[in-house]
Amino acid sequence: MQTQNPDTQLEGIVVKKNLGHYEVNYEDKNTTCVLSANLWKAFETSHSPGYSRQSVVKVNKVHMDPVAVGDIVSFIPAPDGTGMIQDILPRRNYLARASAKPMPGAHAFEQVIAANIDQVVPVFAAANPEPKWHLLDRYIVSAESYDIPSLVVITKVDLLNKNDAYSELMIAVERYRQIGYEVILTSAKEKDGLDDLKAALKGKQSVLVGKSGVGKTTLLNTLEPGLGLRVKAVNQTTGKGRHTTTHLELFPLAIGGGIIDTPGVREFGLYDLEPEDLAYFYPEIKPFIGHCKFGMSCQHEDEPGCAVRQGVMDGKINPYRYKSYLRLKADL
Repeated sequence: MQTQNPDTQLEGIVVKKNLGHYEVNYEDKNTTCVLSANLWKAFETSHSPGYSRQSVVKVNKVHMDPVAVGDIVSFIPAPDGTGMIQDILPRRNYLARASAKPMPGAHAFEQVIAANIDQVVPVFAAANPEPKWHLLDRYIVSAESYDIPSLVVITKVDLLNKNDAYSELMIAVERYRQIGYEVILTSAKEKDGLDDLKAALKGKQSVLVGKSGVGKTTLLNTLEPGLGLRVKAVNQTTGKGRHTTTHLELFPLAIGGGIIDTPGVREFGLYDLEPEDLAYFYPEIKPFIGHCKFGMSCQHEDEPGCAVRQGVMDGKINPYRYKSYLRLKADL
């Protein structure tokens, strides 16, 4: 059997991370790696003075980590089959959220969810649980802030049976389609929308986000037998309803590409977004920025001559989305 030179650096993709250990895929084989001391030192130096490697590996409350699932890294394989990551190659992009505060009075930090991804896929159920569109706005605003496209997936459409609730759902769906977002309606039970979803996922690296109970497991099992169960097994090792996770994994798809699922959370903290910048991440509001009477200082709330508010009155900005913008702005 051919063995690697212990000084040879290889390049692979991080497909799994858990408490300071990383699975790096190289030529369809995974190697369990740790970070080199030099890489840890460089990371610690660039962060707060009170941060240390032990806060990730031993206490695991801070979860600051230089490596994300999807990162391309260079590593040196060891004779025992393990490896050591020497460097992280420049990222094409990444998606992050604000962490839970580690202690009262502390500041939230940027928790990178995944790197080098093609799309964020918010998943919502048509019913059971009822969709929370403000949470969807949080997801897609976050994706916009990292310049990543969003693909919205609605599951359990069969539960509505074309009644009034279905009409209300379609009004919301049309709202996002008019903005430019692709929305796919699916039913694992009726096998509806699955071909469209497969086409949208094929060959792309996607991050799934959504609350628990929206039907991701069933949907993924229908797309690819056993996939949802494997994803669920990973998420059962994470803290439900928390903003931090110890275990993320990239699952390859038989059709090409892969998915990274995130544990279901009740909220999705936006990181490093200033209230005055929020309008840039609402695609239908962005063209009106700078055209207000008071220029760039306009808060788009009750100022006279606000171009954004005029856009709402002219039907160019959906009133719901404008209210969503104001609500999210107040949360920042």
